[in-house]
Amino acid sequence: MELLSGAEMVVRALRDEGVKYIYGYPGGALLHVYDAIFQQDEVEHILVRHEQAATHMADAYARATNKAGVALVTSGPGATNAVTGIATAYMDSIPMVVITGQVMSYLIGEDAFQETDMLGISRPIVKHSFSVQRPEDIPSIIKKAFHIAQSGRPGPVVVDIPKDMTTPTERYPYDYPANVKMRSYGPISRGHSGQIKKAVDMLLAAKRPVIYTGGGVIMGDASEELVKLAQELNYPVTNTLMGLGGYPGTDRQSLGMLGMHGSYEANMAMHHSDFILAVGARFDDRVTNGTDKFCPTARIAHIDIDPASISKTIDVDVPIVGPAKAVLKEMLELVAEAKTQPDAEAIANWWKQIDEWRQRHGGRFELGDKMKPQQVIEMLSKVTNGDAFVCSDVGQHQMFAAQYYKFNKPNRWINSGGLGTMGFGLPAAMGVKLNFPDADVACVTGEGSIQMNIQELSTCKQYDLPVKIINLNNQSLGMVRQWQDMNYESRHSQSYMKSLPDFIKLVESYGHVGMKVKRYEDLEGAMREAFAMKDRLVFMDIYVDPFEHVYPMQVPRGSMRDMWLNKTERT
Repeated sequence: MELLSGAEMVVRALRDEGVKYIYGYPGGALLHVYDAIFQQDEVEHILVRHEQAATHMADAYARATNKAGVALVTSGPGATNAVTGIATAYMDSIPMVVITGQVMSYLIGEDAFQETDMLGISRPIVKHSFSVQRPEDIPSIIKKAFHIAQSGRPGPVVVDIPKDMTTPTERYPYDYPANVKMRSYGPISRGHSGQIKKAVDMLLAAKRPVIYTGGGVIMGDASEELVKLAQELNYPVTNTLMGLGGYPGTDRQSLGMLGMHGSYEANMAMHHSDFILAVGARFDDRVTNGTDKFCPTARIAHIDIDPASISKTIDVDVPIVGPAKAVLKEMLELVAEAKTQPDAEAIANWWKQIDEWRQRHGGRFELGDKMKPQQVIEMLSKVTNGDAFVCSDVGQHQMFAAQYYKFNKPNRWINSGGLGTMGFGLPAAMGVKLNFPDADVACVTGEGSIQMNIQELSTCKQYDLPVKIINLNNQSLGMVRQWQDMNYESRHSQSYMKSLPDFIKLVESYGHVGMKVKRYEDLEGAMREAFAMKDRLVFMDIYVDPFEHVYPMQVPRGSMRDMWLNKTERT
């Protein structure tokens, strides 16, 4: 049997797991591992400029592929810099393995240089964590880490490795397990057939049904089954922010996003429905609004891989614990065998009502003298034929992208939903572009978010990552300012961005291309030129109306139908 050092085992185990890229930043506690990386060429390391970016790159790779991304960071500040990225992945159930260096095992607890209790710090925001106590355990621990991260409800796993576990002169037998079994961990592989039968009976009997889907459809690779079920029944489908693309956004049966900034027709249909089939969604506060007023006439069946997510905030009538793909497959079989079919007249009347709601609002916005952010996103969709990977930061630009870019494929909308992490967009776009070099990859951002990790423009240059950055420049923290307009009588406390850099000169100093666009008439030509530069990163600094708000917007603590439709019109 081959003898390897602990450091070599780390790298070999990653190779044997099929990992192509790891994203990280070196430091003293991990130098043995970095030396092992240097001495092979099968696993490539991407050197970021800040550890948070490493975790976001790994996260975005996972969102685009449904496979765990890998980040590698050193002890102390390296590990704590990764915490935001770990929490981002945890909140959105994204598979990721984060390997953290640690001080010598005999120094743990002594407040040694660059020592932090990474397991303790990360415990609330990981699915599981490991501390390596013996070098010979590294292969099995790495295998378990990937298994846990990718199975069941996905999530991040931390592997903390003291430096003396990777000493180059100490060698041990290397055996990477083909499979792993953990007595205390056995994710369910299918749903309860009796519960699925109940849900199908209710689904077929519904007169005002809505299929409400979330990120679990995408991470569970269940989009194909969802589309088949919805189209077989001719039922409307609405997606959460994390579920966009799980059902084609341009299809007539798509109601778009629901919730706080959801479409008028989606929120109205949810409120007035008599049956909701929830698939891989968790009824979070950005969807439900006031839980005591949530969908008062609807019975609910809820499919989720995580039993803790069912009836956590909204009581459901039929809980189904299981993978979305397997459960939807079984539902399709039952629908095909069913002797009763949906009430065609009732469903036709339901669609008539939905179309009236759609006609009333349908994503309308008012044009003005200044370019609107909605126009920019619509142009982005036009120029990329709706087929780009769109990574976003967090704020108004994120909501505009979710509303006006129509995603027809899963895994194309890459954003931080649960944690709402500013600074996510650029490194996320980098992680996607690295792994999909021939695809159009856009980062939709704002002048606040982009500055959180703008140093990664250097990484883009080093590794030739020609992403396109769409900066919706409104000279403010737009979502903060909108809330201040609506709830604080426009007292704009610390929401205006003063002394902004000249982004064009800044990106050019990193060796990239900058474009400034101030008129809508110039937008299409500039954007087509930007995307035609296949081998260059282009930063489009696009000046939009600084006073534009995101609508619809739910009235706080109201029902789903309680919305502001613009600054003066309320349902």
